[in-house]
Amino acid sequence: MFDSSVKYGILGLARSGIAAAYKIKELGGKPFLSEKKDKEKIPEAAQLLTDFDCEFGGHTDRLLQQDVWIVSPGIPLNTPIIQKGIAAGIRLISEIEFGYQIKASDSKIIAVTGSNGKSTTASMIYHILKAMGTKCILAGNIGAAFCSFPIHKPGLQYIVLEISSFQLDLIQSFAPHVAVLLNLTPDHLDRYANFDEYCQSKLRIFQYQSSSDFAILDQDSVEISKRDRALVANKLYFSSQSKAAAAYLDGKFIRIKDTKLSIYELKLKGLHNQLNAMAALLSIQALGLDMKAAVKAVKEFTALPHRLEYVDSINGVAFFNDSKATNTDSTLNALQSFDRPIRIIMGGSDKGEDFSLLTTALKKHAIKVYITGDTKYIMQQAWLGKLPLQIIDDFEECVRQAFADATMGDNIVLSPACASFDHFQNFEHRGETFKAIVRKMKREKEQT
Repeated sequence: MFDSSVKYGILGLARSGIAAAYKIKELGGKPFLSEKKDKEKIPEAAQLLTDFDCEFGGHTDRLLQQDVWIVSPGIPLNTPIIQKGIAAGIRLISEIEFGYQIKASDSKIIAVTGSNGKSTTASMIYHILKAMGTKCILAGNIGAAFCSFPIHKPGLQYIVLEISSFQLDLIQSFAPHVAVLLNLTPDHLDRYANFDEYCQSKLRIFQYQSSSDFAILDQDSVEISKRDRALVANKLYFSSQSKAAAAYLDGKFIRIKDTKLSIYELKLKGLHNQLNAMAALLSIQALGLDMKAAVKAVKEFTALPHRLEYVDSINGVAFFNDSKATNTDSTLNALQSFDRPIRIIMGGSDKGEDFSLLTTALKKHAIKVYITGDTKYIMQQAWLGKLPLQIIDDFEECVRQAFADATMGDNIVLSPACASFDHFQNFEHRGETFKAIVRKMKREKEQT
């Protein structure tokens, strides 16, 4: 329920903060917007200055006059301005929490988190619900912000949200009817004090659920099994190993209750995507919807851009864009998704991960590793003398060298195991750059 007398401060003017500001205005409030960057670096600045009371180029004490701050997930909670707000007793929430507080009561939320696979699984659930003809949206950490939709109005049946740990850090009542935790592996260790703190952040997705809600969990995950005992929601497990799970892998079939799905009917590569499909189907089961229709829809779901996305082939050499692989576990999934060893392009901005964890898998699944980006020397130190390596500073030259070394039948895979902020705006920019290079190379070959 929205209270227009509450004074909201919007801290950080990225996608979610801007959406929250306009939603507050639509509901009759007058938010104050504060952004650390200069207005020249915010594309929407001119319009925001017209529509709101704003400040750019730093946060002033005007923020302390607000009752509630809606904090951008990109702002670490140990920054001075956040600590100042906490000391002043200001309530800090995320845009996800605000959206939950104002949403109409007739919609059900399906929220998906995990270290890897969030976007694919959330998109798969949305795809199934759309194929069933339901009124639904996909939002959160993927696509448009939660508050950019008319969530406060009745009529939406289902809201599918991809949720990051940063968004979960500032929830206070957010309780999805179905909450999915796909996996827990080291990530964002530059933001959290340690791995356990990161895991506890992810587990917050279940914190406010009741016994009438559902928790979808990976039974094979040791890290999840250590932490799921206190959950009050109905627990539904998926597994590639245990046939006691609600969804499990039985040879070449995924089985859920009386339905089954051949893994060869999935258009997605790899065991990790088979597990994602199980989680998506269990979410539909939890909603009490038609499982046969859900299985039919899953068969038609295709890979999202930048997630083991097939790009093209040149002279019998195939290129795959896995730019979304921003941590070691995601790259491990990529390595294990191919029937024969690959030529892999790795490196980017550092998030504090231990790259030596990939050594065994790289020895088994990679012909050669091409390293670029800010982590190149860290990776070199981890693998020197253990793997065929080549360091190439220039990204395009790195792709071209992999192709020059390749023979017919090889697969060249961009799967960085790192964030992209060293030389790119985001992982999408990195993936699109990779695809553009491949297309350019193909044109050059066709002209010779």
